[in-house]
Formats: sequence, C-alpha cells, structure tokens
Amino acid sequence: MSRLPEGSRSRRAFVGGLTASAAAFATGCATRKQTVKPAPSPPDSTAGTGSLREHAAAHGFLYGCAVDINSMRRDDGYATLVHEQAAIVVAENAMKWAPMRPSIDTWFFDDADWLVAFAEARHTKVRGHNLCWHRQLPKWFASEATVANARGLLVAHVERVVSRYAGRMHSWDVVNEAVHVGDGRGDGLRDSPWLRLVGEDYIEQTFRAARNADPQALLAYNEYGIEGSDPGSEQKRAAVLTLLRRLKARNVPVDALGIQSHITAGHSYGLGLVNFMAAVRGLGLQIFITEMDVNDRLWPANEAIRDKVVAESYGSYLDLVLREPAVRVVMTWGITDRRTWLNGEDARADHLPERCLPFGLKDGVRDAPKEAFFTMRNSFDRRPTTPAPRGL
Repeated sequence: MSRLPEGSRSRRAFVGGLTASAAAFATGCATRKQTVKPAPSPPDSTAGTGSLREHAAAHGFLYGCAVDINSMRRDDGYATLVHEQAAIVVAENAMKWAPMRPSIDTWFFDDADWLVAFAEARHTKVRGHNLCWHRQLPKWFASEATVANARGLLVAHVERVVSRYAGRMHSWDVVNEAVHVGDGRGDGLRDSPWLRLVGEDYIEQTFRAARNADPQALLAYNEYGIEGSDPGSEQKRAAVLTLLRRLKARNVPVDALGIQSHITAGHSYGLGLVNFMAAVRGLGLQIFITEMDVNDRLWPANEAIRDKVVAESYGSYLDLVLREPAVRVVMTWGITDRRTWLNGEDARADHLPERCLPFGLKDGVRDAPKEAFFTMRNSFDRRPTTPAPRGL
C-alpha cells in the first residue's frame, strides 16, 4: 500500500466525458444479499462463470485481491465473496515483518498458515507480501538491528519465511518500494533502514535468499507511484527501469514487476506507462497489477457520481494495462468497500466511506456488485487471449 500519484485531467473535464454507458452497467444487474451462508447464485449472476476470476481466466490471466485474515475468519459472507471472485489472494498484513516477528527471537505464523490452508482447500493461489520493506518493521528493529547484524537478520528472515511455504506460493513481493527519487541518490534508491544497515546490495541479497528458499515461486519487485502521466511518475519509472536492468545484468533472480496501481478517480494514465511496460517485458519480466483501487477522495459526496467516475477509471486503466501481454495478474487491494485501507491512511476530508472497490453497499445490499465490477469484467473480456506463462 502507498501514497497516490499525481494526475493530469481535471474533475470538471472528466465528469463532462462520462457517458450514459457507465450508468447502464448497473441496470438490470443482480444483487446478492449477504447472509451467513448465502444461497447458491444463479448461472447468470456475478458468481461462478460470471465472476471476475472466471472472466480473467478466460483471457489468460489471474484476478485476485488482498484480504484481511481476521475478518475472513469471523465473516462467512466476506470469505465467500473472496472465494467466488479471487483466483489468487494476498494477505494485507499477515506476512509483513511486524506481524510475523513479535520479538527478535519469536515468530508468529498462525495467520499466514490459515490463509495458505484456506486457499489450498479452494484451489486458490497465494502471493506473499512482503519480504523486505522500509515500513511496518517490528518495534524492536530500531534498537536491535545494527550494521553488524542486519544482513544476517534479513537473509535469515527471508529463508525461514519463504521455506515454510516453499512449493505452495504463486509469487512473492520480495522487495517493496525501494525507489524514492526524492532522496537524491544517483541510483534512485530510497534512503531506507535496509540501505543504511546492509548496503546497496540488499535488494540483490534478498532476491537470492528467496530463490534459494523456494526455486518455484515467482519473485517480484513491487513499486507504487509509477502509473501516472506527471513528471514525478516519469522520473520514478526511469529509476525503476534502471534498477531492474541492473538486477538482470547481475543475474539476480527477479521474475516480475509489481505495479501497485493505487490510482485516483479522474486522473489520466497513458503513453508513459505503456512504453514502460513494454520495456519491462523486453527484460523478460512478467507484470503484475498488485494493489489496484480507485481513490474517490477528490469527488463530491453523491454516491451515484462517485460510482460512475470510479467505474470509468477502472475501465480506462484496465483497458490500458491489459493491452500489454506481459500483464499476467490483476489484483485489487481488497474486494469490498467496507474493508479498504483508504478509509484510514488516505481518507476523504468529509470522512465518508470510499467507494473504491468492485463490491460495496448498493441499494441497501451489503457487498453488492457496483458499476466498477461490471466495468472491470468488460475490460477483462476485451483483453486478447494469450498463452499463460510459468506460474499461472
């Protein structure tokens, strides 16, 4: 999860471009009331062959979402929705350092174990997020991690976590958000605790440790703020491409780039991103859309307006990225509005709940498909079918 990139198109211009088709997406669409154990959905519903996972699979890629594990344990309706829609899942927090490392000498695997078991029982794939990040480090890290021991801590953590789930994971976000052009380094790397304590090769060391622990899982570098048409996004794309080229030149085992895709409703995304993805493909890497949601914080309170602009934003962005054959995974950061991080870190000024995901409150029904769901499904269907590579 991360901050949001800048955009270029005004709200007034974007509203002016909304078409009647956006409203038509919701017309006549079945809604599904959530109960503890919902009744089976009819064949023409948004479940089964009508689900996002099935429409994605028909065009050679995976659709999935991030999940809150404690909520899945308590809420059967939420767990059922995830199972219906997601061919691949990732824990929002359970596999990050802080939850897994209560102290330097103790480990907590219960939540991650539960998610892997849940997924395997339902023939659903799992991504790991993440093995190395400058945020959500344990409280003990600041006092215990030193120049003398940080490399050992990092490698031992990666080896223990990855080997525990070896052969059971689709992929890992091995290193997350390591680029920050604003820190002023010539190589574009973030001035993170890992860089200061381990050195410039910490990224390489993390990937090599992950590959040694699991030769099968796809290993991804994951980044935010590289989607937009603004100069900041362009500079960051260039720095990420430089990093990827350096890793490939050193035979570092990186298989994919994760483009987080926390986008803003009404902003434009275009040729810069298209050219960047083509360059990533040229390095022999797959591309994963790892954390997509559409922030509506710049838009008025009216839910109908917000639902239309969010749906249009999903459609235009997915139509853009799904033209790139290297894109093999599309994941939203959550599946339903009532469980989105955007109501916290990037909340609306009026404190209204964001309407940023494909399911949410609609016509009084909780976790109903919204316009965004149908727009996403239509975008999936427009994607040319291409052969699936390793790992899908």
